[in-house]
Amino acid sequence: MTRLPSLGPRGEGWVALQVVLFALIVVAGLVGAEAWDGTLAVATFLAGLVLMAAGLLLLGTGLLALGRDLTPMPRPRAQAQLVQSGAYARVRHPIYGGIIALAFGWGLLAASPAALVLSAVLAGFFDLKSRREEAWLVEHDDGYAHYMLRTRRFFPRLY
Repeated sequence: MTRLPSLGPRGEGWVALQVVLFALIVVAGLVGAEAWDGTLAVATFLAGLVLMAAGLLLLGTGLLALGRDLTPMPRPRAQAQLVQSGAYARVRHPIYGGIIALAFGWGLLAASPAALVLSAVLAGFFDLKSRREEAWLVEHDDGYAHYMLRTRRFFPRLY
């Protein structure tokens, strides 16, 4: 049970908000780029590339594991099965985790403090969205509560 709002029958409002956040992060990286220079700029550029690659890997493996059950909406489809293989054997929301890593990587790569702050907002947003989604998943599948106990939310061994 959660007090978080549904924002639509399938959670459409959550998806709309995330699209706005994505756009703000991209624009912040393009407009407010190169806030630092020299060695720090090189280090954060390289760290950003590594983080973006890790994010793409996590995102991609999450997308592949879901297959036909993939939906951008937080409420699961009526016929959806609980996926516990691939990336989902380690984390409950690898797609969200991958997007968070991509966003922070973008902020570092672009040397944009604004994009990094917005990435932190995005991480908080995904934490809330995943909690709303998990309330629906517990209702949808009796095994989800047990699955939650043995897997992390976004990143293996971290969170």
